[in-house]
Amino acid sequence: MSAKKLLGKRNGTQMNYDDLINAESALGRTLFGPIPEGHRREFFTSRKNVWLWYESWVDAAGVFHDMTVRYEVRPAGVYKMPTGGRYTKIEGEELNNFTTAVRTYFDLVKSRLYS
Repeated sequence: MSAKKLLGKRNGTQMNYDDLINAESALGRTLFGPIPEGHRREFFTSRKNVWLWYESWVDAAGVFHDMTVRYEVRPAGVYKMPTGGRYTKIEGEELNNFTTAVRTYFDLVKSRLYS
Protein backbone atom coordinates (compact mmCIF):
# COMPACT_ATOMS: atom_id res chain seq x y z
CA MET A 1 0.00 0.00 0.00
CA SER A 2 1.44 3.32 -0.99
CA ALA A 3 1.04 6.24 1.39
CA LYS A 4 1.31 8.61 -1.56
CA LYS A 5 -1.91 7.20 -3.01
CA LEU A 6 -3.74 7.66 0.28
CA LEU A 7 -3.18 11.34 0.93
CA GLY A 8 -6.21 12.95 2.41
CA LYS A 9 -8.10 13.30 5.62
CA ARG A 10 -7.78 11.01 8.63
CA ASN A 11 -9.95 11.70 11.68
CA GLY A 12 -10.90 15.05 10.16
CA THR A 13 -7.27 16.17 9.78
CA GLN A 14 -5.53 16.67 6.45
CA MET A 15 -2.48 14.38 6.24
CA ASN A 16 0.39 14.89 3.83
CA TYR A 17 3.01 12.33 2.78
CA ASP A 18 5.30 13.08 5.76
CA ASP A 19 2.37 12.74 8.18
CA LEU A 20 1.54 9.34 6.73
CA ILE A 21 5.15 8.12 6.88
CA ASN A 22 5.36 9.23 10.53
CA ALA A 23 2.05 7.53 11.33
CA GLU A 24 3.17 4.31 9.63
CA SER A 25 6.53 4.43 11.41
CA ALA A 26 4.79 4.90 14.78
CA LEU A 27 2.99 1.63 14.13
CA GLY A 28 6.05 -0.09 12.65
CA ARG A 29 8.19 0.61 15.70
CA THR A 30 5.84 -1.50 17.81
CA LEU A 31 6.50 -4.71 15.85
CA PHE A 32 9.66 -5.71 17.66
CA GLY A 33 8.56 -5.61 21.27
CA PRO A 34 9.04 -3.00 23.96
CA ILE A 35 11.39 -0.14 23.19
CA PRO A 36 14.00 0.21 25.93
CA GLU A 37 14.03 3.40 27.98
CA GLY A 38 15.94 6.13 26.16
CA HIS A 39 15.76 4.40 22.78
CA ARG A 40 14.09 5.64 19.63
CA ARG A 41 13.03 3.14 17.00
CA GLU A 42 11.54 3.53 13.52
CA PHE A 43 10.54 0.91 10.93
CA PHE A 44 8.78 1.86 7.72
CA THR A 45 8.78 1.63 3.96
CA SER A 46 9.97 4.71 2.13
CA ARG A 47 9.36 3.38 -1.38
CA LYS A 48 7.76 0.31 -2.87
CA ASN A 49 10.92 -1.77 -2.45
CA VAL A 50 12.86 0.09 0.27
CA TRP A 51 12.48 -0.43 4.04
CA LEU A 52 14.26 1.47 6.79
CA TRP A 53 15.05 0.41 10.36
CA TYR A 54 16.44 3.16 12.59
CA GLU A 55 17.37 2.97 16.24
CA SER A 56 19.13 5.47 18.50
CA TRP A 57 20.05 5.45 22.18
CA VAL A 58 22.37 6.92 24.77
CA ASP A 59 24.54 4.38 26.58
CA ALA A 60 25.39 4.31 30.30
CA ALA A 61 28.40 6.57 29.67
CA GLY A 62 26.17 9.19 28.03
CA VAL A 63 27.39 8.46 24.50
CA PHE A 64 24.81 8.77 21.72
CA HIS A 65 24.55 5.86 19.27
CA ASP A 66 22.42 5.42 16.21
CA MET A 67 22.01 2.80 13.55
CA THR A 68 20.15 2.75 10.26
CA VAL A 69 19.65 -0.37 8.20
CA ARG A 70 18.29 -0.01 4.69
CA TYR A 71 16.62 -3.04 3.14
CA GLU A 72 16.04 -3.26 -0.61
CA VAL A 73 13.71 -5.84 -2.07
CA ARG A 74 15.11 -6.76 -5.48
CA PRO A 75 14.19 -9.45 -8.01
CA ALA A 76 17.25 -11.43 -6.86
CA GLY A 77 16.40 -11.23 -3.15
CA VAL A 78 16.42 -8.89 -0.17
CA TYR A 79 19.59 -6.93 0.52
CA LYS A 80 20.48 -4.93 3.60
CA MET A 81 22.97 -2.14 4.13
CA PRO A 82 23.78 -0.94 7.65
CA THR A 83 25.09 2.57 8.26
CA GLY A 84 28.56 2.81 6.76
CA GLY A 85 28.40 -0.73 5.42
CA ARG A 86 27.70 -2.34 2.11
CA TYR A 87 24.81 -4.36 0.75
CA THR A 88 24.60 -8.02 1.68
CA LYS A 89 21.88 -10.47 0.75
CA ILE A 90 19.81 -11.73 3.68
CA GLU A 91 18.82 -15.39 3.84
CA GLY A 92 17.48 -18.02 6.18
CA GLU A 93 16.09 -16.92 9.54
CA GLU A 94 16.94 -13.26 8.92
CA LEU A 95 14.97 -13.31 5.66
CA ASN A 96 12.06 -15.08 7.37
CA ASN A 97 12.07 -12.48 10.16
CA PHE A 98 12.12 -9.62 7.65
CA THR A 99 9.27 -11.17 5.64
CA THR A 100 7.20 -11.65 8.80
CA ALA A 101 7.88 -8.05 9.88
CA VAL A 102 6.81 -6.69 6.48
CA ARG A 103 3.60 -8.72 6.43
CA THR A 104 2.77 -7.73 10.00
CA TYR A 105 3.56 -4.09 9.20
CA PHE A 106 1.16 -4.06 6.24
CA ASP A 107 -1.59 -5.75 8.26
CA LEU A 108 -1.14 -3.32 11.15
CA VAL A 109 -0.94 -0.19 8.99
CA LYS A 110 -3.93 -1.27 6.89
CA SER A 111 -6.12 -2.05 9.91
CA ARG A 112 -5.13 0.90 12.10
CA LEU A 113 -4.34 3.70 9.66
CA TYR A 114 -6.13 3.11 6.38
CA SER A 115 -9.30 1.25 7.35
